[in-house]
Amino acid sequence: MPATTPLRLVVADDSVLLREGLVRLLDEAGFETVGAFGDAESLLAALPALQPDIAILDVRMPPTFRDEGVRAALELRSSFPGVGVLLLSQYVEGTYAQELLASGRGGTGYLLKDRVASLDELRDAVTRVAAGGTVLDPEVVRELLVRRTDPLSSLTPRERDVLGLMAEGRTNAAIASRLVIGVGAVEKNVTAIFQKLGLEDSGDDHRRVLAVLAVLER
Repeated sequence: MPATTPLRLVVADDSVLLREGLVRLLDEAGFETVGAFGDAESLLAALPALQPDIAILDVRMPPTFRDEGVRAALELRSSFPGVGVLLLSQYVEGTYAQELLASGRGGTGYLLKDRVASLDELRDAVTRVAAGGTVLDPEVVRELLVRRTDPLSSLTPRERDVLGLMAEGRTNAAIASRLVIGVGAVEKNVTAIFQKLGLEDSGDDHRRVLAVLAVLER
């Protein structure tokens, strides 16, 4: 049986220590890091030649250390739609997560840097983003849901739990396992969420992203 070709990744983080540590973790996780950069501009310039599957960017990088990673991610999604994006942040910055998700497209992730200390968490996030999923750090999800409570007023506590796990990019089977309920029960909750948020049937994968956006934007 032929060996599976590893996912090709590029990394941008201004901290040499964090950047090298992340590259080592990615190598241990079975991925191939084809480029590592200290700023977003260098990463964007190298993308055509490197042809990665995923770009992993720090949110705050030179020259202003504010939102260079977010701006680069948005440009990347526009110019290289086939490349997945995983943003890393030291803090919970819900506005940036919302901006990154605004297109409603998958292949997007936003994690706190503390999360990448876990090899399994990192491998899971990169794999799901590469598969076109949307991955949000649980802490980011919690902050976003707290900040925007009105759209949730019609949801039951169980539906809120399901929506939170959907926002993390979990499948119905994974949600069922996490909440210790049947997959059928999860599907009923997901359907109810779609209905209560007024999302028309345009494919479940797309509606899962829109369900999260409906919470963020109202």
